[in-house]
Amino acid sequence: MELRMEGTDQKLIEILKAAVYDVSLKELGDIGAETKITELGLDSVAIMELIGVLEENLSIQIKDEEVSALADVGDLLGLIRNRLPAEMQASVEAPGLKPRPSEAKAPAKDSECWKISDFPEVKNLEHRLQELESIGLKNPYFSSHDGTARNRSVINGVEMLNFSSYNYLGFSGHPEVIAAAKEAIDRYGTSVSASRLVSGERPVHRKLEEGIAAHVGVEAAVVFVSGHATNVTTIGHLFGKEDLILHDSLCHDSILQGIYLSGAKRLPFSHDNTAELEQILTRLRERYRRVLICTEGLFSMDGDICDLPSLIDLKKRFQCNLLVDEAHSIGVLGPSGRGIAHHFAGIDPNDADLWMGTLSKSFAGCGGYIAGSDSLVQYLKYTAPGFLYSVGMSPPNAAAALKSLELMHRYPEIVEQLRQRSRLFLELARDKGINTGLSAGAAVIPAIIGNSLQSMRLSHALAARRINVQPIVHPAVEENAARLRFFISATHTEEEIRHAVNVLAEEMKAVGSR
Repeated sequence: MELRMEGTDQKLIEILKAAVYDVSLKELGDIGAETKITELGLDSVAIMELIGVLEENLSIQIKDEEVSALADVGDLLGLIRNRLPAEMQASVEAPGLKPRPSEAKAPAKDSECWKISDFPEVKNLEHRLQELESIGLKNPYFSSHDGTARNRSVINGVEMLNFSSYNYLGFSGHPEVIAAAKEAIDRYGTSVSASRLVSGERPVHRKLEEGIAAHVGVEAAVVFVSGHATNVTTIGHLFGKEDLILHDSLCHDSILQGIYLSGAKRLPFSHDNTAELEQILTRLRERYRRVLICTEGLFSMDGDICDLPSLIDLKKRFQCNLLVDEAHSIGVLGPSGRGIAHHFAGIDPNDADLWMGTLSKSFAGCGGYIAGSDSLVQYLKYTAPGFLYSVGMSPPNAAAALKSLELMHRYPEIVEQLRQRSRLFLELARDKGINTGLSAGAAVIPAIIGNSLQSMRLSHALAARRINVQPIVHPAVEENAARLRFFISATHTEEEIRHAVNVLAEEMKAVGSR
């Protein structure tokens, strides 16, 4: 059936506007075919959510590569028109339209709908990996490290200067940490073999949680077996469909997945833009039961620090909850690595509701934690699915984290050395004209290249000179923000830092000239 462009397009624009509101709570004014996709005011995650809403409401499918190629609303309308089922083409009436079950098409029998190896997204990944080989680049991912990953690591039999492991304080591999883990195995075995609620509780769990709570400066803490799952299960469990969750646009995937699980309305605010956050709260706070604000202490991709004092002020004024993800800031910021609350003068850690952190970085183990009030922790221990229905943390992991915590307080100079090495890398890189973005010089420092392929080439070139650093490319970041991400460790020497920056600058010139 041939559509009349004018009427159908207008109906589709109304559906599009309703879908934009559904994912972002933003009411669009007049838009037309010439409106740029970027003018819809959505980040890359929200764009994919928008496509999902359109696919569901209009019974269509749009491929990821088609989404990335969209320039304006006209492009999107063209895709939609070409995909509309015949029985819907003449009846595109209102936003939220869904075909009645009796009118729905029979399920497609294409293999991409049932055979995993034929899923388009699976095929797309295979294609991207094949493209690397076709241009002579070795896949930089899943390289095998032999031994402990510290300032140096043996990768595929070659010793390399290592900037891709977040063993920030060098405690993974520390003799006392290894001894504590071995002792825990001797005493408790390699697994507690049960959920902690029923019979998996061990003294080392309680000691670790008490230590973390005191370290952060709050009443209590609970540890989970996965850092990613800590955010997912906590956010997904505490919040629901009557709630709104506002998050910094650069927050980690685990926060986003927790929001999706909760069913709450999700709305990002521009990175570290507390003025924009205040405007959103002024407009929307009263419409929702609970509002959660999510941020990171030290942002994992850019290495900058959130404006915690302003976030606490907004949390109090608008009676919200505040979650601070300290995966990268605990052990790095504040005296003895006590985190971002102790990095700022005059902050009471009890003014944030949820302190999240991971045990895989400065704590030299694996897992995550939530720290906060006694009532919060008790509720999570008895009801959070990711804790209640999961085996307790393994004894060697808990013991390693507990010993690392002890070492932070015994040797605060190690934390300071990490900061000194990080600042040195940042200063040298900036002197060389390398774009380090927003980095504050605290463990995480990006070298922003702005092109995914060049970032891959640069990582490959550095590996050839025995420097291990991983590329972060689209879609993990925007294409114009593709980068190499350097993790600095207290175990890096000044000579190693200087050498790495010099080689980076040389190879950036070489790659840029190709």
